[in-house]
Amino acid sequence: MSLKSRIAEPEILVAPGIYDALTASIAAEAGFEALYLSGAAVAYTRLGRPDIGLTSVSEMADTMTLIADKVDRPVIIDADTGFGNALNAQRTMRLYERAGASALQVEDQSYPKRCGHLKDKALIPAGEMAGKIAAMADARSSVETLIIARTDAIAVEGFEAALDRAGRYAEAGADILFIEAPRSDVELAGIAERFSETVPLLANMVEGGMTPITGAEQLQRLGFSIVIFPGGIVRALAHAARDYYGSLKDNGSNKPFAERMFDFDGLNALIGTPEMLAAGKRYEGEGG
Repeated sequence: MSLKSRIAEPEILVAPGIYDALTASIAAEAGFEALYLSGAAVAYTRLGRPDIGLTSVSEMADTMTLIADKVDRPVIIDADTGFGNALNAQRTMRLYERAGASALQVEDQSYPKRCGHLKDKALIPAGEMAGKIAAMADARSSVETLIIARTDAIAVEGFEAALDRAGRYAEAGADILFIEAPRSDVELAGIAERFSETVPLLANMVEGGMTPITGAEQLQRLGFSIVIFPGGIVRALAHAARDYYGSLKDNGSNKPFAERMFDFDGLNALIGTPEMLAAGKRYEGEGG
């Protein structure tokens, strides 16, 4: 089922954050119907840097290509600001679409951009953002590839201005609206009241961020169609990695940590090594 068809269904879509083919395959195995390739998570893991606009379009497209080679789930990909003006946004659409993305999320921040839950953000004019959305719609090769318009205006211009911007972005051709960092349950409900009857809505849950963590069932009752948990996997794995390296340094061995690890065979089973080796044997001797 395409992402476009899935979000038309009444049940909310939960898309966990991923950052590479391994996390994508584990999330898919867990049963998630769609995945979210987080720009922040790629910055954290590939660069070891914060989410302040350092990740490039090619790094994201390369990561998307590797994920699409491994899993068959629809992937929503973070397109940041489109990496420039409307023409850059068109190029981003073409690159990401060819890489296998099902939806692109583009935001209205200006440079230097930063995580939606950090302070001191700045915005481009709403008309410029609307132009980017229209340009991306013109550039996509399939109507199944969705455009998610994100506005960061709540923290900069206020809640009502954010709603007004989102409305303009829907008129410009956005398929899904993402109003970033609502600060309360009241604001979440206000977003849904304004838009849920006319356009699908995405909610973003960031542990320790500006928005109160809200479960999928409650968001569905409000009227949201998608909820993402973009950076949770990195925070979980970073916590485990710190414990692992600390244990190894203190003990000079992995034994005390063994119950919290896959062993050699366990990891190979997880990533499908036996199946790949068996598949390879079918081609041995071909053409010889």
